[in-house]
Amino acid sequence: MIKSLFAVKPLKQLMEEVSDDSHGLKRSLTAFSLIALGIGAIIGAGLFVRTAAAAANNAGPSVTLGFIVAGIGCAFAGLCYAEFASMIPVAGSAYTYSYATMGELVAWIIGWDLVLEYALGAATVSIAWSEYLNKLLGYFNARIPYEWSHSPFEVSTTAIHGIMNIPALFIVFLLSVLLIRGARESALVNSIIVVTKVAIVILFIVFGWSFINPANHTPFIPAPTTFVDAQGVSHHFGGIMGILGAAGVVFFAFIGFDAVSTAAQETKNPKKALPIGILGSLVICTVLYILFSFVLTGVASLNDFRTVGKEASVTFAIQTYMTGFGWLGKLVTIAILAGFSSVILVMLYGQSRVFYSMSKDGLVPKIFSDLHKKFRTPYKSNLLFFGFVGMFSCFIPQDIVGDMTSIGTLFAFMLVSAGVWIMRVKNPELIRGFRTPLVPLVPILGILVCGAMIFGLGWANWMRLFIWMAIGFCIYFSYGITHSVLRKSKLK
Repeated sequence: MIKSLFAVKPLKQLMEEVSDDSHGLKRSLTAFSLIALGIGAIIGAGLFVRTAAAAANNAGPSVTLGFIVAGIGCAFAGLCYAEFASMIPVAGSAYTYSYATMGELVAWIIGWDLVLEYALGAATVSIAWSEYLNKLLGYFNARIPYEWSHSPFEVSTTAIHGIMNIPALFIVFLLSVLLIRGARESALVNSIIVVTKVAIVILFIVFGWSFINPANHTPFIPAPTTFVDAQGVSHHFGGIMGILGAAGVVFFAFIGFDAVSTAAQETKNPKKALPIGILGSLVICTVLYILFSFVLTGVASLNDFRTVGKEASVTFAIQTYMTGFGWLGKLVTIAILAGFSSVILVMLYGQSRVFYSMSKDGLVPKIFSDLHKKFRTPYKSNLLFFGFVGMFSCFIPQDIVGDMTSIGTLFAFMLVSAGVWIMRVKNPELIRGFRTPLVPLVPILGILVCGAMIFGLGWANWMRLFIWMAIGFCIYFSYGITHSVLRKSKLK
């Protein structure tokens, strides 16, 4: 029984699934599409919203160092993802890789964990989308009332309680419908949005640099202390723990490059294109992040990010401190809304593809792998996740779902790093289109850096991860273990 829990899915079987193009997902994506897909997922709420949150709650101006730590952890994990993606070009991302290396139980754990990354990631960004929509409506002297654009757990500075976040629910629904239409159409829309928001990030860096106030960067690394936010949650602020905490928070900003690997079965020449898409998008975004965070924390003060500039922080900084650039603030608001849309699109896309793979393996119901007769997309899965993501978007505060997303992704990255090492030992003869350098050093460093960021996120998030995984175990041992295709084949 114990041994069968760790039975691995044969690579031969995986590759046979890849070759079945007539009944599977449609191949339509190129290396450029994948880089755009990665950047589309990476640049979004993490940069435009979580940067200010990490500065306010954890590190002050040294949030820039937090981005560097997070970028290093992602670089190690990205190298491991690239090897797996070139070797096992199958939909499912870390779930599929774990199934081939560490067995069914670990694969279930990672698949369930990826719900935190993709589904709750989409929920986090949809909440941020709602914030910036209200900022855009403000230019026309309009606004969605606080109670209908915030969760029941949030209270305004004027003591108004939120009820539900309707704009967040709306954007999740709209993009779920777009995904049902197909990957190629979704990728085209995403590519257009990516060009726009990268241009906006560069414009903010270039124009904002001259408005940096040195006083806002002094001291660059605040002395260690404790900060209690508006929800009454305590955070390590300043010092090494503050930087690690900030790294864990802004790590959300890097989520997305791994979503590229979920598109394996819809990619032309995946062994070459996937490593380019993963590493290319990661390098471009890391450079932009470091510069952007340095400028943002220099233009606006720490107190701004804790009070009036907490929501829509980038637009606030431009309109308040960058005299003569009101036009940029409006343009940024529009571009951010578009950018957030592309992030939600990729997150929802990645989630449906992970559960597509899990459903094909029998670990979750068949409904998640039912394809639309015309569009050949897992439309039922898209609709089900619309309901799930929409629930979190409407009723849970952004900080909670954002941190849950980060800790879930960090855990996934640790398992992928371990998987590459295991695969080198167990199957050294396999052809790899890309080889992670310095194995086992790079995987070990990936595990250690990601583990340090999990530590920095604090006990509240550890507990949420534990509860989430406990729910997953209940589902696996009540359904997945009895419907597993691999387990049934071994019993024959």
